[in-house]
Amino acid sequence: MSVVSTPATLERALPAMDNAEVLRIRNDFPVLNQLVNGQPLVYLDSGATSQNPVSVIEAEQEFYEQRNAAVHRGAHHLAVEATEVFEDARQTIADFIGAGYEETIWTSNATEGLNLISYALSNAALWAAQGRGDRGLRELALGPGDEIVVTEMEHHANLIPWQELAFRTGAKLRHIPINDDGSLRMDAAASVIGPRTKVLAFTHASNVLGIINPVQELTDLGRAAGALVVLDACQSAPHLPLNVKELDVDFAVLSGHKMLAPTGIGVLYGRQELLDILPPFLTGGSMITTVTMERAEYLPAPQRFEAGTQRISQAVALAAAANYLTETGLDRIHAWESELGQRMVVGLEAIPGVRVLGPAAGRERIGLAAFDVEGVHAHDVGQFLDSRGIAVRVGHHCAQPLHRRLGLTATTRASAYLYNTTDDVDRFLEAVAGVRAYFRA
Repeated sequence: MSVVSTPATLERALPAMDNAEVLRIRNDFPVLNQLVNGQPLVYLDSGATSQNPVSVIEAEQEFYEQRNAAVHRGAHHLAVEATEVFEDARQTIADFIGAGYEETIWTSNATEGLNLISYALSNAALWAAQGRGDRGLRELALGPGDEIVVTEMEHHANLIPWQELAFRTGAKLRHIPINDDGSLRMDAAASVIGPRTKVLAFTHASNVLGIINPVQELTDLGRAAGALVVLDACQSAPHLPLNVKELDVDFAVLSGHKMLAPTGIGVLYGRQELLDILPPFLTGGSMITTVTMERAEYLPAPQRFEAGTQRISQAVALAAAANYLTETGLDRIHAWESELGQRMVVGLEAIPGVRVLGPAAGRERIGLAAFDVEGVHAHDVGQFLDSRGIAVRVGHHCAQPLHRRLGLTATTRASAYLYNTTDDVDRFLEAVAGVRAYFRA
């Protein structure tokens, strides 16, 4: 079952989420049923890593108990079954994001997916120079005079690979600046993105600001410039309906561990026509057609980018996670998390000495809030909250340039998910209200 193909009537037929339903959902997550420092755990760090429901844990366990074998490599019964569930998982994820089966590639995480694109593009220049591969590679190759555009709010995973691509190819890296409230300066975007832009890469939702970026507006600018459009969907895929075809992006990445799945599994979406001509990133077994002692010929996507033994059990578990989210309803999850996010921002803004990053209360955001407590370091804030059983994130959240732009080195971030209640948020707010007094700030 997929988010894309779920009938709108079914979504409307489901009631809005409330605390009673969330408490039932929590029963599916064993790790949440524990005490931390003598108090019930309030887990508000899902923006970093989400927890796993029993159905996901059992899906991975069942694979190892019943079907553990190498995929695509054997004619025996276990190998056939392993291959079937592995490829069924690919179809499930393709449906989940509105992609084609051949356009859905397994990676270890979103970071690997972004590096895959980056290195494939730099290899395109090498292949084109050697007259190797499809003639369309010349259009994808970057060199001096070309530009790569990102935004000032990017996670390092969607910044450093492009820095390195610019270094390898001689292209120039540019960025779209932000306003003081964290929103993108779209007036500047229209001038930064231009005829020299070959790649436009940006986050769908900021892991620090909670902002949901105007994907269509940015994509239109990229299309007008003839650029490849790359979407970081790590903070959107777990929380709101995602259809890569409707968004009209060329590539998109997501990480399983942020959407109820295990660590070590991610997804890269790419347009079929691009994937089939891009050179591979990793090479070896399982992604070739013919090999001689001098050269190799490569399979089309997705196997073209899946060298070696794959993350089989993790892929199966990710499919179970996608089914869990689909059955709960991504529209409903997004609405509930938006309510929790607004509750956090309203409460934080009312606490003296607390500065909230991103949109002010009443403006759209995903269910997270990063904040600074005047006179108290973020790490001290995090430890104080942990002493009260509340798990949050501290640091620069892999977004140093963004923090520097806002005049900060670190913040505390609370991020909610479908298993958090309004009581969780209220306990968090009550604890934050006591931080400055405790540290005599």
